[in-house]
Amino acid sequence: MGVAFAALIGLVLGSFIATLVLRWPAGGSVFGRSQCDGCGRTLGAADLVPLLSAMMARGCCRKCRAAIDPFHWRVEFGSALIGAIALAMMPGTAGWMWALFGWMLLPLALLDARHFWLPDRMSALLAIVGLLLAGPLLGASLLDRWIGALAGGGALAFIAWAYRRARSGDGMGGGDPKLVAAIGCWLGWQALPLMLLLASVGGILWALMVQPKRDQPLAQRPVPFGAFACTAAFATVPLWPLISGR
Repeated sequence: MGVAFAALIGLVLGSFIATLVLRWPAGGSVFGRSQCDGCGRTLGAADLVPLLSAMMARGCCRKCRAAIDPFHWRVEFGSALIGAIALAMMPGTAGWMWALFGWMLLPLALLDARHFWLPDRMSALLAIVGLLLAGPLLGASLLDRWIGALAGGGALAFIAWAYRRARSGDGMGGGDPKLVAAIGCWLGWQALPLMLLLASVGGILWALMVQPKRDQPLAQRPVPFGAFACTAAFATVPLWPLISGR
């Protein structure tokens, strides 16, 4: 029941997250009524049921038959999967904290992947919730999480500063250190090196194998590090106890 309930909550949150990611960078209202991109028809309740509405309408508007952006159902499905995985692997309070962590990381990862943008307000909210609630997640004390925030954010800020001094250009976005500091508020300082390792490896592999502009030197290929940091942070939660033996 807990897994199913978490998946259901994930579907609902995923619908909101998809809307936020699509509208916020364009300056649109996140809380406005949803409309069809083709004909402008205001969508009713029957059009907004996560996953089911798109399936029943076969991915098209019921009026004009314009294609519905599949981004919506993909985010809804991913958000549901976050909740289901968290509660299946960690029943109880820790599982709900892990699910909440994943749901808060998801919009940050998507915004960075699509727009290379990590909003400071979202990182601040992630940090505040982590300091207040994340104790049961990995058993890290409040002091450990404060240290994680300061050490993680400070380390990346120093790397960005050193790169700028050495290469006379930015090698890292200003939102990345703030995001890592916020993640430290959840994981604590002990698990943070594992998260940074996973994120760095993922970013390097993506730049080598997936990034399409292969004529660019590796150091000049843009990498949405925040997206990899969010993914690595979510994966660190079950991996860290296995590695540390805790």
